Amino acid sequence: MPLLADFHNHSCLSPCGSLDLSPRLLVEIAAARGVGVLALTDHNSSLNCPAFAKLCPPKGIVPLYGMEATTSEEIHVLCLFTSLEACLDFNEYAYSILTPFPNDPEKTGDQVYVNEEDTIEGEVEYYLISPLDISIDRIGQKAAEYGGIVIPAHIDRPAFSMFSQLGAVVEGPWAALECTRIPPLRGSPGAGALDTLGYPLTTSSDAHYPEHVARRPFELDISPEELLPRGPGAPADMAALRRALARRPR
Repeated sequence: MPLLADFHNHSCLSPCGSLDLSPRLLVEIAAARGVGVLALTDHNSSLNCPAFAKLCPPKGIVPLYGMEATTSEEIHVLCLFTSLEACLDFNEYAYSILTPFPNDPEKTGDQVYVNEEDTIEGEVEYYLISPLDISIDRIGQKAAEYGGIVIPAHIDRPAFSMFSQLGAVVEGPWAALECTRIPPLRGSPGAGALDTLGYPLTTSSDAHYPEHVARRPFELDISPEELLPRGPGAPADMAALRRALARRPR
């Protein structure tokens, strides 16, 4: 039986999201709505993933760790990892190439990271919506160096997407392409089909508020035993995840 998956979710760490959407609340809502594989992908940061890692297994959820990275072209790309340690190493790299623009919480929103009990542990200094100093043709290779995969986000949206920034989907080491609907359209309803170059397609919730959680999950053709060969609580198998994504519609 396929697992319900959702690879694109924010938390109180993202300045454009709700402070109410802690990792704990994200996991609780996703579990109640039947999601079995869940990723936390805040803007350019993974600092809420340690709490997320502790919260998912008791709810029967397989966690994926990552971020929604912004390339130098201002294209949003999901960088996903099955290892929390690898994800946090990539997080340090990403922060080192983040545009050093100070965040002003009163103007641009709070950027707090918390523990599994929602206690604030710190706040990120630089504005996380700023782009990273890395291009779309490099980010896939860089994430792979840390053991991750990349999925260009909401390719059919009129902003911060491949279509909006480049005018088309471009080739790359993409494990899949995320779109708001399948088949995706070019930027807006009635605009015609977008050429996805035969890559597997997913949908995801891009949740910024509690009511967004699990609004657009997708089916992942994989069993829990295949995804977790070392048993519940162990990291997911990246090769198995890749195989499951390859079976998605194209």
